[in-house]
Amino acid sequence: MPRIDDEDLFEGSTMTFGEHLEELRICLIRAAMGLAVGVLIGFFLGRPVVHLIERPLKKALGTYYTERAVETFDSWQPRVAGSDPLPYSRSEVVDAVEQRGLSFELREVHPQQLARVLAAAEPRSGEPTDDANDSPAAFDTDSLVPIFLWQPLEKDSRVSITTLSAQEAFGIYMKAALLVGIVLSSPWIFYQLWTFVAAGLYPHEKRLVWTFLPISIGLFLAGVCLAFFFVFDFVLDYLLDFNRWLGLDPDPRISEWLSFVLILPIGFGIGFQLPLVMLFLERIGVFDAAAYASQWRTAIVAIFIVSAILTPADPYSMLFLALPLCLLYFGGLAICRWTSSTSPA
Repeated sequence: MPRIDDEDLFEGSTMTFGEHLEELRICLIRAAMGLAVGVLIGFFLGRPVVHLIERPLKKALGTYYTERAVETFDSWQPRVAGSDPLPYSRSEVVDAVEQRGLSFELREVHPQQLARVLAAAEPRSGEPTDDANDSPAAFDTDSLVPIFLWQPLEKDSRVSITTLSAQEAFGIYMKAALLVGIVLSSPWIFYQLWTFVAAGLYPHEKRLVWTFLPISIGLFLAGVCLAFFFVFDFVLDYLLDFNRWLGLDPDPRISEWLSFVLILPIGFGIGFQLPLVMLFLERIGVFDAAAYASQWRTAIVAIFIVSAILTPADPYSMLFLALPLCLLYFGGLAICRWTSSTSPA
């Protein structure tokens, strides 16, 4: 149950309700100005940030088509039993695609047509380059032979990330600048929010703001880093494996991927504020530690629902957000108990 306190919550403050609203307006304006400065810095860092954002997607696509190439080799069957095998062994193909960074497409050609094309490209003197009498009456599919079309993986068009309009690149640049601005200005934004919170706390509780402000910033940045450097790889591998299971080849657009990059890290950073939100609600008397402890099952269900809302529609990103939040919930419970035991009566 919420703790009962007969004292006025704002007894230690001389600010009226209207003055609190004015303080909120000032803090929001200052936070917006800090965000604007961060976005301006982001304009100078936009290009390398776009390349940095592309890297996880290109890596995942490279892994996808590397595995797809080996599967293509393993599943190939000759058209005629007893015909010549593929010109490479499986170990050679695996070494080429996994160790040397090559990709290939397996195609079939007619040897007679290939010889005719090569002869036409380099005709010998006194020899005809094209003889209509050599053409078969019907196309002989049993004579087709496999060939490998090799190229470096980074040059493979299937791995490149596309835009579908001329103005899309500008939108990508703006989103990248916004992402940089949010991350760079997050300490200032949290400072302004906690400054407003401090105005409504008891004098002996205001010191907690300066204690937990660095924790708030650290939790936000930890959530962003967890999403970008750890979760992206698992989520992309899962989504691309799902494409392979359906037999669909992905053709990702950078704008769609960038929207994904914006949502997931920011969702993680906001979600990681859970312990401090719990502490704030406990300090203002909405909940207490006993209520958090008795309602932990409901809280876990709510965490999974919120995680599903803050993340894209895949189970991996939801689990990677929900599981740390469950741990943070119990961490917030421990903080509330500790602050309650150390606060003066």
